[in-house]
Amino acid sequence: MKKKIWLSSPHLGGNELTYILEAIETNWVAPLGPNVDAFEQVLARYNQVQDAAVLSSGTAALHLALVILGVHKEDEVIASSLTFAATINPIIYQGAHPILVDSEPKTWNMSPEWLETAIKARIKRGKKPKAIIPVHVYGMPSKMQEIMEIANYYQIPVIEDAAEALGSRYNGRALGSIGQMGVLSFNGNKIITTSGGGALLANDQKLTAKARYLSTQARDPAPHYQHSVIGYNYRMSNITAGLGLGQMEVIDQRVVQRRKNQLFYRELFSGIPGISFQEEPDDRFFSNYWLTAITVDDRQTGGITCEMLRRGLAIENIESRPLWKPMHLQPIFRRYPFYGNGTSEQLFRKGQCLPSGSNLSSADRLRIAEAIMRIFNQRETRHTLKHQTDSESIKET
Repeated sequence: MKKKIWLSSPHLGGNELTYILEAIETNWVAPLGPNVDAFEQVLARYNQVQDAAVLSSGTAALHLALVILGVHKEDEVIASSLTFAATINPIIYQGAHPILVDSEPKTWNMSPEWLETAIKARIKRGKKPKAIIPVHVYGMPSKMQEIMEIANYYQIPVIEDAAEALGSRYNGRALGSIGQMGVLSFNGNKIITTSGGGALLANDQKLTAKARYLSTQARDPAPHYQHSVIGYNYRMSNITAGLGLGQMEVIDQRVVQRRKNQLFYRELFSGIPGISFQEEPDDRFFSNYWLTAITVDDRQTGGITCEMLRRGLAIENIESRPLWKPMHLQPIFRRYPFYGNGTSEQLFRKGQCLPSGSNLSSADRLRIAEAIMRIFNQRETRHTLKHQTDSESIKET
């Protein structure tokens, strides 16, 4: 069996162990400590915000953002449909209703036109949305100028889901710093990792202070244990924050490496018709290209589909993945309102994420290139993959 090439595996920088050992040697093994404080300061500086609160996950950060904004039962929150379920789940935690908005074809992110359509429709029904959550999918900046203009006009706060976008910029500004709050994820597959973990970013220190309060079970400042509101066990530990400090020392290198992967694939597919990339629309957009994502038009590729590409790579023990299945197509969320024209659905049906780890070696890239060329060049392979796809196709629900 050939060595597995993962879609996006953790990539340590070298100094993580120093911070972890220091935490252990000084007995700072709690959800507070010098590493936590330092990690928050580094993140705030890097992302050009006043403050950052580090937490147990990006999902926790998004949940706390909704709590802080006062989202309650029966409220409505607008969110991108083309995303991972973790964007939508915290809305449900609050008993609120997600209002799902389609993508636009340039960035694959929230369509400003459909966003405004959704806002007008909900207001007409007597339900002004309490928040807007645009997602910077795969690290690509959303059209934030247009989104913020709409949000400001209707006076609806924006929470940026920048879980996949650390190191990305829009008009020179870090993603997660443009809305009222921003959310990062440090899950194991992200551009940097603390194994699990996330952060809430804000330009108002009152918001991050409230996040810290809520994330430590909302204990009131009293000598005894007193609680006036519901809290959560969402704080990051000093040990995992040490991982984050080591990772932030190499974040700029990781962005360079991920962007080089995207160039590698562009060159690889340059002679193959029917392959399109998620790419920066103009110089306002700077993506970390956390994952290189493509669409495959089988009308131009000689019948090769994105699923056949996935299966062909899997045969070589190379992991790839379909694009996010839009939330309005998910069984658990399909009852909620959706505003769009099917762009995200088409992206899902034609899209594929390719191995994009910053630790891909030259040998890994050679294996990937050889596997892809075999898929697109060998008629026998094409016939075999089509047979597998036809006989074992994914049943859409």
